[in-house]
Amino acid sequence: MSGPSGVGKDTVLDHFLPTITGALLNVSATTRAPRLGESEGKPYFFRTVSEFRDMVENDAFLEYAKVNGNLYGTPKAWVDAQCAAGFDVILKIDVQGGLAIRTKVQGAVLIFLMPPSVAELERRLRSRSTESEDEITTRLLDARSELQQIPNYDYAVTNDDIAEASDRIRAIFLAERCRTHTEWHGERSSVSWGGH
Repeated sequence: MSGPSGVGKDTVLDHFLPTITGALLNVSATTRAPRLGESEGKPYFFRTVSEFRDMVENDAFLEYAKVNGNLYGTPKAWVDAQCAAGFDVILKIDVQGGLAIRTKVQGAVLIFLMPPSVAELERRLRSRSTESEDEITTRLLDARSELQQIPNYDYAVTNDDIAEASDRIRAIFLAERCRTHTEWHGERSSVSWGGH
């Protein structure tokens, strides 16, 4: 799942996940320090920069990126284990990561979560009161660039109403689970992710 900062990915996923069985959110690895209340695997696997680089060298990530000075990556072994156990794994990642998944994971389903408008996205960013004016400007420039990548995604869902966006994502999951032909030679795709 991809979408610009401030579009509501976390909010929509929090609404969506309790409505469907057999789906779970990926646990990423990061080099940032744990915050109060966080522990290993909740919500991240915490790694030193050296450990993270070793994982990169060993091709242990489906995708990885540097964000705000810290490294984040999707551990291949963890995703494979969850898929083998029958789960659809949702990767909430940026567009760069989404495009990497497109080339690395055959049968992945890409969903882009869109704002109703750039003006509404700006309103949401400002209402969070967590970014400076420069950060808001940067995020809006990034959003315009990310929106250009929508044609590379399988689905686009507009988050103009949280419940409605959640329902649309649930419909995509159900439709994909009923698909008769996939790139996996007739097997249901095991990696799914919604609109980032």
